[in-house]
Amino acid sequence: MSIGVPIKVLHEAEGHIITCETSTGEVFRGKLVEAEDNMNCQMQGVTVTHRDGRVVAVENVFLRGSKIKFFILPDMLKNAPMFKRQGGRGAPGRGKSGILRAQVRGRGGPGRGGMQRGGWQGSRR
Repeated sequence: MSIGVPIKVLHEAEGHIITCETSTGEVFRGKLVEAEDNMNCQMQGVTVTHRDGRVVAVENVFLRGSKIKFFILPDMLKNAPMFKRQGGRGAPGRGKSGILRAQVRGRGGPGRGGMQRGGWQGSRR
């Protein structure tokens, strides 16, 4: 199974300053050193803002992916290549027009043979 676009963008943010909020309400802002496919993140030069407003500077932080609520990533990543369309105009298998084209070609018809619904009609002639 391949990874999705959000995880690809997170990997693309490695080496940049990001902001991350956890499920406990703490906010971490610093340089993303490494991100794993399960959203585990290692950050350095981090400023931690606790729920009560206290601010603490920490050199290194490791955040468990399942405890992360959201990320704020740099705006430059909106131009990342994974946001580009995969297929050109009218690519086969994309959307309703691809389904209609396949049906016209005889793909995805009523079945693999056998009796039609309603039973055998051979004796009614």
